[in-house]
Amino acid sequence: MNSGAVPATADPSAADDALAAQPIGYWSGAVHKAVIKRLRDSMAGIDVTQPQWWTLTRVGTGNGPTRADVVTQLADVADGPDEVPRAVDQLLHRGWIDADEKGRLRLTDAGRAAQGRVRDLVAGLRAQIHQGISDDEYVAALKVMRRMISNIDSMTD
Repeated sequence: MNSGAVPATADPSAADDALAAQPIGYWSGAVHKAVIKRLRDSMAGIDVTQPQWWTLTRVGTGNGPTRADVVTQLADVADGPDEVPRAVDQLLHRGWIDADEKGRLRLTDAGRAAQGRVRDLVAGLRAQIHQGISDDEYVAALKVMRRMISNIDSMTD
């Protein structure tokens, strides 16, 4: 259902009755920046980067992925093409992952312990970020964004 609101310039202090006219690009970008900054700042406090976390998760849930598998799986979330290979190298150097003779990666005991620490940190941050937001509200917001992506993807030039 289209509200018919006339698009407005982004205004972080817009009143509730003016939100329908606010640009989704501004608000989705603002949320992204705020969440990523908080997440990365918190991870830095335990000497882990977000790409290292992604890598630990992929290696820990995979069935012995190779470096190439992990890089391919994380390409869409990485900030650049060198970010994930660098994380793999850092984790190998730390001894949090190792590779067998076929190049299949797996978590070490130290890697599983680190993964647990980061998981606890991320779960705590998620709880703080989602404070006052029900699961139904969260799902509704994601469904709206998913629909917007679908609408954009179906547009023709």
